[in-house]
Amino acid sequence: MGSLKYAADRLAANQRPPLSEAQEDYLKQVLLLGSEGRGTDRLEDTTTVSTQALAERMQVRPASVTGMLKKLAELGLVEYEAYRGVRLTQAGHRVALEVLRHHRLIEAYLHQALGYGWEEVHSEAEKLEHHISEAFEARIAQWLGHPSHDPHGDAIPSATLELPQSLPNRRLVGLEPGSTGRVARVATQDQDSLNLFAHLGLKPGARVELLEHAAEGSRIRVGKERYLLPASLAQVLWIHLEEENHANPA
Repeated sequence: MGSLKYAADRLAANQRPPLSEAQEDYLKQVLLLGSEGRGTDRLEDTTTVSTQALAERMQVRPASVTGMLKKLAELGLVEYEAYRGVRLTQAGHRVALEVLRHHRLIEAYLHQALGYGWEEVHSEAEKLEHHISEAFEARIAQWLGHPSHDPHGDAIPSATLELPQSLPNRRLVGLEPGSTGRVARVATQDQDSLNLFAHLGLKPGARVELLEHAAEGSRIRVGKERYLLPASLAQVLWIHLEEENHANPA
């Protein structure tokens, strides 16, 4: 059933005029902004995105955003209402997922095959995500062993644009002192922040214990070391709690 739906989606997509890079970028950013703070890119979990937030993310004037959203609405890719914001339609969501699949596969390939640091891969993937063919995408995925997540812990949509099943994750800032778990996702592309996370050993899979929340940030233990993470960094660190591992046995 899934493959038939995928074929139908591809047929519908082929009947649309080809999208520009800018249009694809807008759809991707609507998805990312709508899923911020939720730890998932599933359409049903996203929120409406304001034109102001989108303008700031795209670094353009709000009037330019409005013009683009009207075009995307005419194509059936977004639901847009002035002063109320924008949401993706099912069709728009699948386009955004395909762009994300390209982006995150490229990040994983650059990291694993070419030795790029995880702080370097985002800017390169931004340049390449619109330009790889479906055949090249399939070759990358096969070489990588069809990964479910990129180097930052972000989910990679499958070839049929399904998102992998994810265990529940929570932001470090929302945990109770004494909580322990594993880093699931580092939700930033800032190079300095990623360098610092790597220096502290805070990559996906690392075990973390939250000691306390303080005015200056969150105090944590990683291995034998204790660190004080500023609130801005604790905000982007997503943790899978150990007790939830026991509650969801493999």
